[in-house]
Parts: sequence; structure tokens; C-alpha cells
Amino acid sequence: MDIKRLAALSDNYIFVLHDPNTHTAAVVDPAEATPVLKCLDKLEAQLVAIFNTHHHYDHVGANNALIEQFPKLCVYGGIEDRGRIPHQQVFLKEGDRVEFANRVAEVFFVPGHTRAHIAYYFPPESAQDTGELFCGDTLFAGGCGRLFEGTPAQMVNSLEKLRNLPDNTRVWCAHEYTLKNLQFAVTVDPDNIALQTRYNQVKEFRQQGKATVPSLLGEEKQTNPFLRWDSVSFQSISGMKDPARVFGKIRGMKDNF
Repeated sequence: MDIKRLAALSDNYIFVLHDPNTHTAAVVDPAEATPVLKCLDKLEAQLVAIFNTHHHYDHVGANNALIEQFPKLCVYGGIEDRGRIPHQQVFLKEGDRVEFANRVAEVFFVPGHTRAHIAYYFPPESAQDTGELFCGDTLFAGGCGRLFEGTPAQMVNSLEKLRNLPDNTRVWCAHEYTLKNLQFAVTVDPDNIALQTRYNQVKEFRQQGKATVPSLLGEEKQTNPFLRWDSVSFQSISGMKDPARVFGKIRGMKDNF
């Protein structure tokens, strides 16, 4: 399974999963149709599936146009998003599995950003390979999504599911927010050497116009403040030890940054 990262809108990413053996493809969170269609044309691939993580327009905006081009494709999304994702046909819940290119992804229910958000995780095929996590707007490189429909407790529970995945998991998040996220992170975690190193690397990448997605989950665990609610330094900042309260405090600081 090859993964193609496509830029869309102002800062979105769309991911095309390609099976060269069958000349088929699936797409994760298609914000726009044009870059997807150009990619499919270049690959000479038939689109067979849309994997949506949640209902926001910048993740489902191309569903209608892609259905017109490929009327037999199947649209997947969370069961709680029924009626909110265009043309949704499969309604997924925690623990369900989806298959593409002889790879099987586990579905995680990860509410917080929205009440219905899901993520797709393809485990590695061997010890030398990476896992592939398509997490929409739940986990970002260096950050996490705003809480539009969920609570801090829900988001902590969701992020903990993702944090428990192996370090060699590639995080395919849906936005190029990394530099802004790390600009905030260094203000709340100034003594974190790994974070400082990452921040300098990301600044250089962005100055060169390079993407910072995917990131590795192991790096997120070390440097992403929204995965570190149980660290002493963040508990000190918030004056609390309860994970949801610690997370809520840091998320509130980020919202006002």
C-alpha cells in the first residue's frame, strides 16, 4: 500500500492509498476533488473507497464530486456521523476493521474534536515496517484538535488510545499546523530538549516549503504537550493531577495563544 500526500485548501492534507497490484485506490478525508482526480489519473487507478474521519467540510468536501466520477465506490465513516457525511454507506464503530490493499485497519472511536470522530490504524506488516495512523483532526503533529463537540475527558481518552500505539507509527494528520503547534509547545515545555530540537528542524523544513506530515508517534510522545498530561511539569503548570483537568488547562492556553 503506497500513500500519496496531497495538499488541499490552505493547509489541509488528503491521503490517497494506492494498491499498484490491483490499480485501485482509496482516499482519506478528501477536501477537494481536483488534486485527488489528478493523482488517480497519474496512478491510472480506480477509486474504490473514501475513508472519512469526521463530517467537517474540509474532510468531506469532495465526496459528492468523487461519487459522480466513481459511482461504485464505498464511503466509510463513524456511526455517530450518520446523516452528516455525504453518501456514507458504512457506519463504523470502535473495534471495527476495514480492508484495503490486503491491509486491515482497526477503527478507533476518538471523540473530542467532534462527537463522532474516528481514526484508522493499519498495523505494520513486519517489525521493520511502520504502522499507519490516519487520525483526522484528533492528533496533530505537535498538537491536537480543538474541542468543538467533545469534552477534555473525552479527548484525553481518545488521545490515550492513540498514544498507546507503537512508537514506529506514522501519524498522517490532516493539517499542516506543526510550526504553529510547536511555537506554542515551547512556551509551556521550555526545558524539553527533544522539543527544542524538533522545533528548530520544523522551522527549517517550513522555510524550505517542506511538509512536516507524517510524523512518528514516538516523537509525538516526547514533544507533543497534548500527549503529556501525566508529566510532572504539566501537572505543575495546571496545579492539578487529574488528566482531563491538566489537558483542559493546556488546551485552553493553546486556544488563547
